[in-house]
Amino acid sequence: MSDIEERAKILATYIIETKSTVRATAKKFNISKSTVHKDISERLEKVNPSLASEAKKVLEINKAERHIRGGMATKRKYSHNNKAS
Repeated sequence: MSDIEERAKILATYIIETKSTVRATAKKFNISKSTVHKDISERLEKVNPSLASEAKKVLEINKAERHIRGGMATKRKYSHNNKAS
């Protein structure tokens, strides 16, 4: 097994265990978001389809909820600024 395939397994396990987003995973492992996405959606599919499927489920949930997280971040940003006024 190549290092890239091993990395794909590690990334998928991390995403599943922590419910992490692509962005957070990329930051944690110091790689690009596109690398995380490619590892999970393409490379891992060939090596371990069941692990890839589980990781994709977590990423789909994160994708569906991203507008909520974005709204919460905006709310925190502006509520913090209002307290200083």
